[in-house]
Amino acid sequence: MRTDTGTARGSGAIWRALQAELARVSPAEVHVVDVGGGSGVWAVPLAASGCRVTVVEPNPNAVATLRRRGAESGVADRITVVADDTDALGIRVATGEADLVLAHGLLEVVEDPAAVTRALAAAVRPGGAVSVLAANRYAAVLHRALAGRLGEARQLLTGADGVLSDDGENLARRFDAGGLSGLLTAAGLVVELVQGDGVVSDSLGEAETDQFTGEELAEFEALAGVVPQLRDIATRLHVLARRPG
Repeated sequence: MRTDTGTARGSGAIWRALQAELARVSPAEVHVVDVGGGSGVWAVPLAASGCRVTVVEPNPNAVATLRRRGAESGVADRITVVADDTDALGIRVATGEADLVLAHGLLEVVEDPAAVTRALAAAVRPGGAVSVLAANRYAAVLHRALAGRLGEARQLLTGADGVLSDDGENLARRFDAGGLSGLLTAAGLVVELVQGDGVVSDSLGEAETDQFTGEELAEFEALAGVVPQLRDIATRLHVLARRPG
């Protein structure tokens, strides 16, 4: 199964949502499973915050970087690496074992997102949560159109998967908010949060970004990301869904 997710990215709003979820579990040790965790951009900070993290990642280069980052941060003993793809999730992670499951930059590249989502739901304990971050179709449409590439924008808008087949894109699909939420609901999860990540920050050039402090931009992104009309044009969509229990 194809699971090369590239470099995951995330805003302060996503971290705040994850931290709020972790606070629900404390003071017990939290077990996080990061599926398609790449080089550890989520796993290492979570381990540094006291979580026990299992990372499922098939890319050997990403795994090597993850191990190095973990060692440099002094949290290597809190990170377990499963050097395999998502097919191994149900074998290597027991049903209901995780308090929180991450799938950031994963569902847009796997062969069968519905099957993977069911595996994510099975891995989390009753009452635990699944956090999904995925590429947004409408942001890609808007960015192409504003760049004057209307033919590509039309393909992204009308195509079944929201991707271009002839320009070397490494994504198998993009999502909209309804489709991503529906995928999680079909797996038996209850969606509690849908927010955008990168409403404007990914579109700003260096000169524009320099006009704002990091705090100002982060505050705006947090506010804009939960407004449906703005959320739906964010570069990425973040959904937090809970397994009933």
